[in-house]
Amino acid sequence: MKADLMEILCCPVCKGTLTLTIRSEERDEIVTGNLRCAQCKVDYPIEDGIPDLLPPDERD
Repeated sequence: MKADLMEILCCPVCKGTLTLTIRSEERDEIVTGNLRCAQCKVDYPIEDGIPDLLPPDERD
């Protein structure tokens, strides 16, 4: 995931602002990390460069 994608991402549950925490990067790509909505307190993981923006009740 590219960091500049944060400009257009929002929480899929409440449309609130997401905060990015980066765990690992390769070049200009975020490989693993977390997106957190401060408003509804939901975390969305980033794995293999792909943010999982499914609402918590729809994840495996």
